[in-house]
Amino acid sequence: MAQETTVARPYAEAAFQLAQASGALAGWSDGLAMAAAVVADDRVAALLGHPRVDDERKAGLIIDVCGEALDDQQRNFVRLLVQRDRIGVLPEISHQYDRLRAEHEKTLSAQLITAQPVDDAVRSRLEASLSKRLERVVSLDTQLDESLIGGAVIRAGDLVIDGSVRGRLNRLTSALSR
Repeated sequence: MAQETTVARPYAEAAFQLAQASGALAGWSDGLAMAAAVVADDRVAALLGHPRVDDERKAGLIIDVCGEALDDQQRNFVRLLVQRDRIGVLPEISHQYDRLRAEHEKTLSAQLITAQPVDDAVRSRLEASLSKRLERVVSLDTQLDESLIGGAVIRAGDLVIDGSVRGRLNRLTSALSR
């Protein structure tokens, strides 16, 4: 995993620079995500790893499946990855590209995990509060987890705020066992 991250980083940065120069950050994000999904498919992965399939056919397969989701620069990017035998790290390139884009646009996608459904007013207040604290535009995706018993857990990047009853009980148990 660490090697994949290291290999993907310069490609993600190059894709980000190309997208920024052409003013197509969202288009590149969508195109890379689509191509990454194609590459991650087991049937396509088997074909990409086959020694008798040449680079032109490998790149052509990905480009054909993606269709209009890829522009000319993105098609050339796919061809480059195939030629350099880096197409297998495309999902990681897409992930790193999205992180670079979010950092540039000062956005953050966070998870709100609760034991009970949360209404829109509470979710909006939490988004506003997190946006102020993290100095980014935060969008919350909600998820239910009844094992929390009550309260909520917020995950925003590396930040985890555990205000759940289960989390409090675990901290209490840990403190009592010392």
